[in-house]
Amino acid sequence: MSELTLTIIRLGLLVLLWIFVFSVVGVLRGDIYGTRVVSRTPRKPAPATRQPDARPTPAAKRPKRQPHSSVPHSLVVTQGPLTGTSLPLREAGTIIGRNPECALILDDDFASGRHARIFHRDGAWFVEDLGSTNGTFVGPERLTGPVRVEAGSTLRIGKTVIELRR
Repeated sequence: MSELTLTIIRLGLLVLLWIFVFSVVGVLRGDIYGTRVVSRTPRKPAPATRQPDARPTPAAKRPKRQPHSSVPHSLVVTQGPLTGTSLPLREAGTIIGRNPECALILDDDFASGRHARIFHRDGAWFVEDLGSTNGTFVGPERLTGPVRVEAGSTLRIGKTVIELRR
């Protein structure tokens, strides 16, 4: 082999070595410092403004009745580090846990990466534990399988308490 070929091979191996070193440092940095958690603060809706000359009609004065008043539409964290956080439920399902890919990211040492899932099936909402270490509780009972939930139900995941609301 010529000396030029050996020099190119040596430089190639040196570049591969540095790529390996930087990838190891990146993995160690992720393990030591963890993933970056982005705070999701709920947006406050703008106050409704009323026209000064507009008068409500008798039909507008009556509140509309909800056909399914016990059907939840959102999750609200009532206890824990994220108290006050609100999140709408999605038909496709809502995953709760510490993983950044979850819809509700918990800052709770007792929560698993993918801890629990709330999903819609047959016109009702259900919650299930996704094999977490510390369990998911609906009221005082620990989940062993999917359980139907309604508005007003409380979920406890570690130190975090979540309420389902209309």
